[in-house]
Amino acid sequence: MPEARHHHPERAALVNVITGRGRRWHAEQSLDELAGLANAAGAAVVLRVSQEKARPDPATFLGSGKVAALAAACAELDVGVVIFDHELSPAQMRQLEERLERKVVDRTQLILDIFARRARTREGKWQVELAQLQYLLPRLVGSGTALSRLGGGIGTRGPGETKLETDRRRIRQRIHQIQRDIEQVRRRRAQLRERRHKRAIPTAALVGYTNAGKSTLFAQLTGEPAEASDALFVTLDPLLRRVQLPDKRELLLSDTVGFIDRLPHTLVAAFRATLEEVADADLVVLVIDAASPERERHVSAVRSVLGEMGAAEVERLDVYNKCDLLSPPELARMQVADPAAVYVSARRGNGRQELLETMASRLALDVRRVTLDFDGATPESQDRIARLYRHAHVLEHVAHDGRISIVAEVPRRLLPQIQGSAEEPRGGEPARAGSRR
Repeated sequence: MPEARHHHPERAALVNVITGRGRRWHAEQSLDELAGLANAAGAAVVLRVSQEKARPDPATFLGSGKVAALAAACAELDVGVVIFDHELSPAQMRQLEERLERKVVDRTQLILDIFARRARTREGKWQVELAQLQYLLPRLVGSGTALSRLGGGIGTRGPGETKLETDRRRIRQRIHQIQRDIEQVRRRRAQLRERRHKRAIPTAALVGYTNAGKSTLFAQLTGEPAEASDALFVTLDPLLRRVQLPDKRELLLSDTVGFIDRLPHTLVAAFRATLEEVADADLVVLVIDAASPERERHVSAVRSVLGEMGAAEVERLDVYNKCDLLSPPELARMQVADPAAVYVSARRGNGRQELLETMASRLALDVRRVTLDFDGATPESQDRIARLYRHAHVLEHVAHDGRISIVAEVPRRLLPQIQGSAEEPRGGEPARAGSRR
């Protein structure tokens, strides 16, 4: 029998440039995160290099002396790939590969590679391929050797890798085809969301920085298994499950891809069909790693992406996860600083009931008090009244001479259906604070 081959991970060097004052600590944290990304892509980090500069070199990003020193260190440590914690221009990448005589990958390319490894569904693979091709296309311009340098490993994997050997015209054709396919997916999702709205099922979307514990929390809330680990970007294809609230209502909960600082714009655009689920949700549940020293930066990064997605105005509930890793004084300080948030440990199940109750109350904020008149004798009216009791808070119910008058606090998304089934509502009051529509 032939001898089994052992796969050895690519040996990687990490590089960043520190610009401005007082940013070294943040740069080190960013380089730690880059190391996690490299590990997720299957690399073994053997070298870390930083340089302080007022601004990156336009030709090689690093200074020429630093490039020479990096080349020597890479040769000594047998480095196969050099990963920059920045986005490089096509010209910078060519210059660096020539001088380092090694493959060079930037932060965007690394994240795309991880997404390529994680994609499982046809839609997820389409979205990753689209982002890869959009990233690749400008890097083919003016370079006849670009394709021949893409020899495998980090930055060259994924659903789109067989397309990398085609010419620019074929790549553009492929991009247009994928965009058409994704647009069809977007329309199907929009139709499904419209059906859910008609059935008056509220939706909540779990969002958060990658590895904040969203998938573990999703499994706790839904009672269904979801893949969870310490690896980055485990959840790529969104999950949608029903959750029963304490007041017996149901909601649909979605688990989405983890966000990250400087998430490539090509990915945000490519995943728009998926991320529209977040923008159209009734409640965004922002999961925060309470034990992370970088939690404020992580929250800022997530909010930035939510803004790009058009979801900044959606009602939001902050949930601090991994609170079992905090000392009691630390937890108490956080609770004082942010009393509106919910504090949980998804791994241990702590705080689950409080979170469900808070979600129920937040979803009830978006209501309007109305008086509705029904003809109580018709089956349709009886069905509508039963639906009103299921999905609204009935304050008063009066029956007189075959007519029924109900005063209720009705979710605003349900008003068009309820109003269409009754006579003109009377005495409507403005929606309470917290409404987003």
